[in-house]
Amino acid sequence: MNINLAVDKSYEGKTFNEVANAPVSALSGVTEKDAQLLEQAFGVKTVSDLAKLKYVRWAQAIVTLAETEQ
Repeated sequence: MNINLAVDKSYEGKTFNEVANAPVSALSGVTEKDAQLLEQAFGVKTVSDLAKLKYVRWAQAIVTLAETEQ
């Protein structure tokens, strides 16, 4: 995966570990205002926090299972 496509320019060339510990605004398309709202609503501060958010995991599981549902 080319991580540079998923992160803001200032995070290009960083390791996955560095990006995981970066603020969610490091993700391409996530603004500072978006980051503030995520923190207020869910306590999400880092990319890792977002990935571990139970609602994100639930949504991923539902979509994965929906793809195999007959």
